[in-house]
Amino acid sequence: MKSVRFRFGFILFWVSFSAFAQLAKVKGIIFDAQNRPVSNVNISFSGHTTQSNAKGYYSIKVPVNKKVNLLFTHLTYKKATVALLLKNSYDYELNLVMNEQEEQMGEVLVSRDRKSQIQGITTLSAETIKKIPGANAGIENVLKTMAGVNSNNEMSTQYAVRGGNYDENLVYVNEIEIYRPFLIRSGQQEGLSFTNTDLVQNVNFSAGGFQAKYGDKLSSVLDITYRNPKQFGAAFEASFLGGSLALDLVSKDKKWSSVTGVRYRNNSLLVNSQDTETNYTPSFADVQTNVTYKASDKWQWGFLGNLSQNKYNYQPLIRRTRFGTLDTPKVLTVYYEGQEKDEYKTYLAALKTTYKVSDKLKFKFINSVYHTQEQEYFDILAQYLLTDNTSSIGSESYDAYYASGIGSQLNHARNDLDALIVNSEIKGFADWKKSNLEFGVKYTRESIRDKVMEWEVIDSAGFSINPPVLEFSREDQPYTSFVGPLAPYRSVFATNYNTINRLSGYVQWNAKTDLESAELWYSIGARMQNWSINGTNATGKSQTVFSPRGQLTLKPDWEKEMLFRISGGYYYQPPFYRELRDASGAVQENVKAQQSVQLVLGNEYDFKMWNRPFKLVSELYYKSLTDVNTYTIDNVRIRYVATNNAKAYAQGIDFRLNGEFVPGTESWFSFGYLKTEENSANKGYIARPTDQRLKFAVLFQDYMPAIPSMRLYLNLVYNTGLPGGSPSYADAYQYQNRLNDYRRVDIGFSKVLIDTDLMKNKKNWLGNFKELAIGLEIFNLFNNQNAITNTWVRDVYSKNEYAVPNYMTTRVFNIKLNAKL
Repeated sequence: MKSVRFRFGFILFWVSFSAFAQLAKVKGIIFDAQNRPVSNVNISFSGHTTQSNAKGYYSIKVPVNKKVNLLFTHLTYKKATVALLLKNSYDYELNLVMNEQEEQMGEVLVSRDRKSQIQGITTLSAETIKKIPGANAGIENVLKTMAGVNSNNEMSTQYAVRGGNYDENLVYVNEIEIYRPFLIRSGQQEGLSFTNTDLVQNVNFSAGGFQAKYGDKLSSVLDITYRNPKQFGAAFEASFLGGSLALDLVSKDKKWSSVTGVRYRNNSLLVNSQDTETNYTPSFADVQTNVTYKASDKWQWGFLGNLSQNKYNYQPLIRRTRFGTLDTPKVLTVYYEGQEKDEYKTYLAALKTTYKVSDKLKFKFINSVYHTQEQEYFDILAQYLLTDNTSSIGSESYDAYYASGIGSQLNHARNDLDALIVNSEIKGFADWKKSNLEFGVKYTRESIRDKVMEWEVIDSAGFSINPPVLEFSREDQPYTSFVGPLAPYRSVFATNYNTINRLSGYVQWNAKTDLESAELWYSIGARMQNWSINGTNATGKSQTVFSPRGQLTLKPDWEKEMLFRISGGYYYQPPFYRELRDASGAVQENVKAQQSVQLVLGNEYDFKMWNRPFKLVSELYYKSLTDVNTYTIDNVRIRYVATNNAKAYAQGIDFRLNGEFVPGTESWFSFGYLKTEENSANKGYIARPTDQRLKFAVLFQDYMPAIPSMRLYLNLVYNTGLPGGSPSYADAYQYQNRLNDYRRVDIGFSKVLIDTDLMKNKKNWLGNFKELAIGLEIFNLFNNQNAITNTWVRDVYSKNEYAVPNYMTTRVFNIKLNAKL
């Protein structure tokens, strides 16, 4: 731990850096003619040598900007020589097929595939994603440590990017668009993210200014590729929160391959740490498979399937929450009757075909079907007592002597939703000299059947509370009896059967040119979408949008590795079903696509520090939004107004410094500033629900130098408070309150028992494992009290309303076992 403190201190006080002699890593897998890995291959150059392991894997460092002849030799195979000239210090993957008949010679000039860097895309390591601790570990857990990505809910996998909301993020797996359940109201109901980390190979993320080939959303793109295995493998994980199993299979002729994952999740450990005592029976499980068939060098087929079932049975018993100030500490005690039974079943089947016409022309045909069946049933009576607390606010006791508020609340819902979404898409890729043309056409049909029936009744001190929006005379009460209607405090009744047809397409031209001593990449493209809505409250009215976008990336021929990027354009988000439904549950067909004009200026600086690679990424962005469909957020449920009577803007700057702060590991520090405001009906600008001003995050990996098998993983996030602490019925222009800052630290300790990259296999049953590790995770290390919303409680004597925080999880311990074969 002394080593950890020293490294942190050095990092925090680091103010300058310098360049060192550059080296690059060449790595890969060596195969034979039957595509089987070859072990004990000697790889050497100029006196430096290494050897491939039992899996055929090798790694060797070579100098940059210098021609190197790599020699591959083996007792059984003919030697191979590859001449390399690497222009940068980044890893280069070189997979080689050894030949038994004749020697091989080749030459490779590598300036690095800058595709992700040019597009402003952040690439995340699958291994890093797997190891970083979090209450909802996975890709979204790591995304929340990125600058510009915000969330104040560790129970949820949803995230907001640069002022957008949860519905403004695109997610693709193997180029197939992924959808989320519609009815989920709180993070603890989510269970599992769609993405199975055990199956992931590549993860690319863009926080804005993305290219035309990506779909019609306003905020971000998460582009995930599942693994195409080359050999048999298996991975297993078990913890107090559930478990997972992944299996890689490959046929003998190497034409068929599949990766399949099964997961189970139980959030009881986290939910039981909250203020509310419950009988909680969750059941979150899914199975996914990605199958690939290589019919020939020209044809390749892929199938992605998913079956998920989330059952959420929740029976609250009692809640005690301390709040207030040191001078006036108070306690809210709530006794519950009733229960909630929610169920979400989702199915996905997708078939992708890739046809290679020639080396310069390729087509992809993608078809997918997504089906979700969701129900949300609850009847919960909450009877509350608001009292003063004679104990200090930090005490564990609940000594009360004076009741200042008493009442009850009854919530009822019978909501059912059935959605079927069908997609059919054709993509084309054509290369010509130093340019590339991408184009595609996509048809989508969304069939939604939705029944909403929910209401809420509030009683305070024996009096039924009418909704604040109900108009009636209140004069001379209680001396004159009330003759107005008795109405539920909140009620929504609606039945919607709607079909949405969408036709979209894009074309994009990518090219590169040399400007004397600099390199310039540019991408120009445009998207189009036409959609129409039929069914309840809709007559098939058609709408069309056109979205031009562009990117320019400049790489000067400087001694320092610098890259400059500008991107932006017009971005439209045609309304999805949720955005069409107003507060009363009715579908409004006249809702238009929200429009955003975006500009992103970026800089990437690659350098060496401590003779290790680092990168500093800076981005300045501005978004101007029109035809804005305003909304409110309650936990993770978004309620839209379903009109386009607002405009808004978002502006900010993001920084991210990442690299090997500890040799052989990847860590980063992120900082972001964001300001986003909206102007509804020309009443003036106020903060949007996602106006999270400051963000600071750290993702750090370390190990003990004397015992490298002992490892540490740190996940730290600090966000300033979000708007949304006010009652749901309050006019945001008259009353707007912010929640407290969100502060959370998750830490994990791991003891690696078996790692074939560090040690030889043991001569016992443990030798069958490629990796075996056991770990301890501590969620919310410093036990910070983070609130997701407020519950508003009336004091009948003072006629005040108190904001009682709904706290998230407290400190929780978890033990985890990981194994790979």
